[in-house]
Amino acid sequence: MADASTLRAVQTAHKFILSLIITLSRLETCKRTPFVLNASFELFGLDCASKRASGRCGAAGGFKMSDVETTLRGPEAYKIAGRALSLMERHQVWPTALNFELWTHFVADPDGALARELTRLISLGEPLTESLSEELAATYLPKAKLNEQIRDAGDLLSKELESVSKAIQDAQKSNTAYGRTLNGAAKELDASQDVDKIKTVVSGLAEATRRVQKENKSLETRLAESTAEVDRLREHLEQVRRDATTDGLTNLANRKAFDEELDRACSEADEAGATLCLAVLDIDHFKGFNDTWGHQTGDQVIRYVASVIGRVAAPPRFAARYGGEEFAMIFPRESAALVAGTLEEIRVEVSSRMLKRRSTNEDLGAITISSGFAERRPGESGHSVMERADAALYTSKRGGRNRVTAAETKPDSANAA
Repeated sequence: MADASTLRAVQTAHKFILSLIITLSRLETCKRTPFVLNASFELFGLDCASKRASGRCGAAGGFKMSDVETTLRGPEAYKIAGRALSLMERHQVWPTALNFELWTHFVADPDGALARELTRLISLGEPLTESLSEELAATYLPKAKLNEQIRDAGDLLSKELESVSKAIQDAQKSNTAYGRTLNGAAKELDASQDVDKIKTVVSGLAEATRRVQKENKSLETRLAESTAEVDRLREHLEQVRRDATTDGLTNLANRKAFDEELDRACSEADEAGATLCLAVLDIDHFKGFNDTWGHQTGDQVIRYVASVIGRVAAPPRFAARYGGEEFAMIFPRESAALVAGTLEEIRVEVSSRMLKRRSTNEDLGAITISSGFAERRPGESGHSVMERADAALYTSKRGGRNRVTAAETKPDSANAA
């Protein structure tokens, strides 16, 4: 009976440790999580007129951090960097890498929580020291925030492993002692015919058995509790992973997730000898639309186009917001004709709807999208097929927009393009 209990405890321990290893390995996959930030900018000499020009004055909430990252990789990035350096110099903040990251995020998202906190600190006359910058980064910058989450999860997992290791050691000691008791009892029974002595030995064995059963039950309970805690942490880390690979505005995959999926899809296509197509889609004249109607209305348009794409992107297809107003799709095991038909379906649906501005009910008219796609050649890298799909997209743009273009399939023609 004790052997069966011990076996159950050891099996449970093995399952727990395997679960722990899987969970720890998932920590390595978490890179970045978008966070919603929200505040005032007037203290730093950037008035509401400048915010109105960007379409953000008086907005409730603020940018999502993924949008800030997109802004910092766009045409406005150098202006933002210059304004950040100017503000740092004005407030006597050293231009370290950490401070520069804080202040560029501040300038890129003047309505965000980081801007509000910096405004508050400056108004109180707080010196902006390195330690304060580190605290701000840990609280408001997504990478630092995520690192803290991963570190906390790792600490909890380490404590659970330490606790379980101690429980296993205690159970092993108890079972070793029980083994010695059994050996001793066997010798005594062999050497004695005295009934009372035999009763004493049997009574001692029963007590030792109960003790071992209690120890093993305690170990099983502790392992069950730890397994539940690890499951909770795994769920949390899975949510962090989903957040890290999801575009905050559209709920499609983000560029990081797309790049990883493209590499995986290319490897799978090579192994199976299967076809793979890649498409790039772009909203036509989006900059002019943004300048006319503002960023918030522009975001509504991006969400609308994403919803149309998402409806035809069920697995094994894969869709992502690649950046700004550009989207990308992966079509595993699908012919060029089928891909062209799907892209045409998206184009028609997007252009057929007359949009209205949500806040004022004003007519925005119809929008159109251009797209290009390429069928992957055997052994071709994801980067190369992406370049060919992108070239096809620009052929659509040059050809008048609102159309679908297939990339050249012959290597020489593709290289010439």
